[in-house]
Amino acid sequence: MIGLTLLQVTLAGALGLLMLAAILLPMLRRNERIEQRVKVVAIANVRETSTSSTARLSGNPFARLLRFLGEAVVTSGILSKKTIDDLENTMSSSGTQNKMTLPLFVGVKVALLFGMPLICWIGITASRIEFQHKSVPVLGGAIIGLLAPDYFIRSSRKKYLRKLENGLPDALDLLIICAEAGLALEAGFDRVAFEFAEGSPETAGELKLTASEMKILADRRRALVNMGTRTGLEVMSRLGGTLAQTIQYGTPVSQALRVLAAEMRQATLTRYEEKAAKLPVVLTIPMILFILPCVFLIVGGPAVVQVMATMAEK
Repeated sequence: MIGLTLLQVTLAGALGLLMLAAILLPMLRRNERIEQRVKVVAIANVRETSTSSTARLSGNPFARLLRFLGEAVVTSGILSKKTIDDLENTMSSSGTQNKMTLPLFVGVKVALLFGMPLICWIGITASRIEFQHKSVPVLGGAIIGLLAPDYFIRSSRKKYLRKLENGLPDALDLLIICAEAGLALEAGFDRVAFEFAEGSPETAGELKLTASEMKILADRRRALVNMGTRTGLEVMSRLGGTLAQTIQYGTPVSQALRVLAAEMRQATLTRYEEKAAKLPVVLTIPMILFILPCVFLIVGGPAVVQVMATMAEK
């Protein structure tokens, strides 16, 4: 009887623990989801504040001096309107949308143009190295100072556009879900930008900017066309043109986005297959230089040693 009572108590306790776990586990998972969402929001806010790093640099006296120098050059008329527009487009397509970026960039370029030759001259004078033509290192320093900012901006632009293009197909899939759920195009862009703030901040930033332009501009199609013009990417131009046509003719947005996402993934796969097809040609030179000599040494080495030993005996 006592054993039966202990068995009943044990079963009742186990059943109670199972019921308690069934109640608490969903609550814990819900708390975990809430914590993850709070973390995503915090990261998004950090990224939004990090985009104003150029504005924070304005508090630096050296940065203010460079900005003042750049503004003086830009407003002086030395640079043509086309050059300024090209620089602004390059800045915007590299992920920087701040108006202070262009004067700061021009100021850095001017400072390096005159600073690098001075540094080279001081280095040559301090090192006491005899140069037949001291103007050559000075001229080289001027060329490096003039071209280094352009190289940095181009590198940043390529990296930014590559990340933007890689994250776009997944963003379109999420935008399809938003469209099928009944969200408007601006609300869908905002939602996708919020969800992609951690995974692909470049894609999230472009979609957020496009959504803001769609809310401000009188013609939403103009904002979609600006999306392709600003980045210079073909896929973004196609996306903007496709969405503009859906707005104009009233065609289903989800169907057009699904076709466009499939085309982007196919283009990415084709690009990877093209790189894989070039591998045999690329590996030919390393194989000739490093692998074949080792193979010849292993295969013919013992025979050469034997021949040399035979000749030494004779």
